Amino acid sequence: MLELRNVETWYGNIQALKGISISVNPGEIITLIGANGAGKSTTLMSISGLTPPRRGEIIFEGQPISGRAPDVIVAMGICQVPEGRHIFPSLTVAENLDMGAFLRRDRLGIKNDLEYVFDLFPILADRRHQPGGTLSGGEQQMLAISRALMARPKLLLLDEPSLGLAPLVVRLIFQIIRKINQENETTIFLVEQNAHMALQVAHRGYVLENGEILMEGTADTLLHSDAVRQAYLGL
Repeated sequence: MLELRNVETWYGNIQALKGISISVNPGEIITLIGANGAGKSTTLMSISGLTPPRRGEIIFEGQPISGRAPDVIVAMGICQVPEGRHIFPSLTVAENLDMGAFLRRDRLGIKNDLEYVFDLFPILADRRHQPGGTLSGGEQQMLAISRALMARPKLLLLDEPSLGLAPLVVRLIFQIIRKINQENETTIFLVEQNAHMALQVAHRGYVLENGEILMEGTADTLLHSDAVRQAYLGL
């Protein structure tokens, strides 16, 4: 479904990604783990067109997307849930969800998807008329994920969904990630500093260090790798 081929992304004179290659198959959950500053968020922003790569190729369903505008990439079926959530705080929950469906015209489909996200996160249904900025951190993360789902993505990019959340909420979010993947067959590219949780829900994973892919393999292989356990799992 998605291929990154020798992607190099720069911020001015600083090279953030140094020729990384990643593949994502339909229906998978892929995780990219690594320390702060490794280039994880840059990888997602390169895919979504927010920080276009300077060299290399990004191919989605056989089509090159490097250099395309972010809204075009969303229309093709890729949607990102950014680090820090970035909901619209002054808009209500319902209005935030409407923004997720902005590019769609299938009113019945939008209605059905709204019911689906309210079924996933009943608290959002209860607070649909409440401004997004008044929600708790966990509720805002639920809203950010739901807003992305309203675009009906083929590929969902999740950037640090556990950041700043209580352990109970983190477990709920990861249960929902697995449910979205299984029920909707939505392919998920998960960037996450909580490597243990990420590898428990993912099918395959990549380890990124200083802008380069250090390791790759099945999630189970990485979960039991001594190098990964010592560097990222605290074991």
